Amino acid sequence: MFSPVYLVSIILATALNVAASPTHVVRDSLVTLPFAKVVNVTSPAHLIKHGQARARLLRDKARAKQQGLSSDAVVSAPAENEAVSYVANVAVGSPATTYQLIVDTGSSNTWVGAGKAFVRTGTSTPTINAVSVTYGSGSFFGQEFTDQVSLGPGLTVTEQSIGVAEESTGFDGVDGIIGIGPVDLTEGTLIPSFFSTIPTVTDNLFTQGAISAREVAVSFEPTTNLTNVNGELTFGGTDSSKFTGDITFTPVTTTSPSSEFWGIDESITYGTDGASILSTTAGIVGKLHIAVDTGTTLILIASDALALYETATGAVPDSTTGLLRLTTAQFANLQPLNFIINGATFTLTPNAQIWPRALNSAIGGTADNATLAVYLIVGDIGANSGSGMDFINGQTFLERFYSVFDTTNQRVGIAATPFTTSTVN
Repeated sequence: MFSPVYLVSIILATALNVAASPTHVVRDSLVTLPFAKVVNVTSPAHLIKHGQARARLLRDKARAKQQGLSSDAVVSAPAENEAVSYVANVAVGSPATTYQLIVDTGSSNTWVGAGKAFVRTGTSTPTINAVSVTYGSGSFFGQEFTDQVSLGPGLTVTEQSIGVAEESTGFDGVDGIIGIGPVDLTEGTLIPSFFSTIPTVTDNLFTQGAISAREVAVSFEPTTNLTNVNGELTFGGTDSSKFTGDITFTPVTTTSPSSEFWGIDESITYGTDGASILSTTAGIVGKLHIAVDTGTTLILIASDALALYETATGAVPDSTTGLLRLTTAQFANLQPLNFIINGATFTLTPNAQIWPRALNSAIGGTADNATLAVYLIVGDIGANSGSGMDFINGQTFLERFYSVFDTTNQRVGIAATPFTTSTVN
């Protein structure tokens, strides 16, 4: 997932407004949920290792599902804390207990109990099911309950399925996950109701009349702080104050295994001359990589595509952080990185392609101003192109672009934001 998890600017701002029949919808009945970014590195090269573990898990889960197998039976990964988490306060029960939950568009189960113990109240009803989910570098097992879940003052989803963890690994510092991915991702997580799906919080907000559309929009801001409330989820539509220009919508890809998630087709070019890095191919956008141990922090691309990017930029692998490293002189010559989605071009400026230099020490990098290194936020997905999941646009992408996940129409929307061309890094 993300972790809970634990993933992703422009030379010309006008380039972001070029779209194939772009449309956007702004609805009146919106629900917003703020969440905070927390940087907490526990080991060198953490970002890359967890991103690759996440990608392997997503591929394996999708293929297992297609073969009618238990997705959790084919995935094994060590559990460590994710380096970057996006966490929201979510209240469960009546009287309510507030839990810090990872926000994840790459999974769909909501559960608590990893940190703070579940407090059972009069609204908590156990079901006959156990529930089990494996993530990129963590897992949980417990009992399914239905309960009230509140996303803010006056907004409560009733009879929401939640998992109550009896065992969990890889979730230190948080209490669980709120999963807002496609509902099909919940299939295979219940025992014995293996072939059942579980309505997500988004589904129940819609069916209970709290929102007028099964949409979730995600707004991030780049930040150079270790802890910062810099994100917001909007349920039920889009918030026009969070993006600029039009939203370009593109259908969820038909290419497996990305089709099982919020997968889209895109191509990537580098530089003003548009040198191809990755031809039109399938991958995942919106892995909110929002949390401790289940998400993708970086932009990950196929190994052969990364080799082209590495050559074009002159970057070299850094053994300590696991990221590609530039000198300050090379950074001065860095060119834009372009993502072409449904005819529209979304460009990461040079500043948007680098890890915040103020946070170099947080990932084990060089922080001394005299020898300051510049680390790139584009990394290796761990497989060559053609796997059906050739990229993941993680947090470092999403902090520069507004994203919309439209369940009803099976599409993803992308738009520029006031922070697309920010030079904060």
